[in-house]
Amino acid sequence: MTQQSTQQMTQHEPTAPTAPTAPTHQPPITLAVLDMAGTTVADGGLVEQAFDAAARRMGVEPGSADHAEKLAYVRATMGESKISVFRHLFGDEDAAQRANTAFEEAYGELVDGGRIAPVPGAREAIEALQSAGVTVVLTTGFARVTQDAILDALGWRDLVTLTLCPADAGGRGRPYPDMVLAALLRTGAADSVQSIAVAGDTSYDMLSGRRAGASVVAGVLTGAHDDAALRGAGATHVLNSVADLPNLLTTAGDRPGLPTVEDRPNLSAAGDRDAPLPPGLTR
Repeated sequence: MTQQSTQQMTQHEPTAPTAPTAPTHQPPITLAVLDMAGTTVADGGLVEQAFDAAARRMGVEPGSADHAEKLAYVRATMGESKISVFRHLFGDEDAAQRANTAFEEAYGELVDGGRIAPVPGAREAIEALQSAGVTVVLTTGFARVTQDAILDALGWRDLVTLTLCPADAGGRGRPYPDMVLAALLRTGAADSVQSIAVAGDTSYDMLSGRRAGASVVAGVLTGAHDDAALRGAGATHVLNSVADLPNLLTTAGDRPGLPTVEDRPNLSAAGDRDAPLPPGLTR
């Protein structure tokens, strides 16, 4: 084969496609979706106490093997919609609804009894994020009535732009991404899911954040699950507390940072609290 033929064959050989270039600019965080119990709210194990009350009403004896098995499942699925947990534990819908009602009533009584408090520094962290132009949304696996009782007990009704429970996002709670995505759609606070930060204390919080495409999915060590469980579920960072979240988002390096006036020229000190929503959406 002549040198000319070899050159012609080489010129016509297909070349491997060039790998796409990763974007060089990470958009700033403009929406923070934060869990409540165990993350921003310290409840001191009230979930397990309320479960005990619900289990007794359903005929599950404390100290029995059945009780231990069900309690282990409750612990493993912390962060999930409570009605979904009870559907798994009690099977048919009627039993699940009765168990969930008993749980919500027991938890509400504990809340009314002054058994909850903010995680130290949580309110200050929320306000710091809002002052930096980040819209903050609080989410929970509890029913709306329980979420409202917690907000009232803490005096947090007007603290954030929006609060969401599973029913507000179509009924599916964590580990589905629905509440995170509903926060984006309801507030219009981010141009991309990459501008969302999610923080929570359970593996289901981490799964929800990762499935929603959030660029920061931060686990906190003030609640149900430990460092290994949070990282195993996809946490991008693990913090001692949600109080550390503003610092995480403003630290230079591989973190995306907070918005500037150039990023979002219509920022208000309340973090978009008064910004108009897209047509057809309400807060």
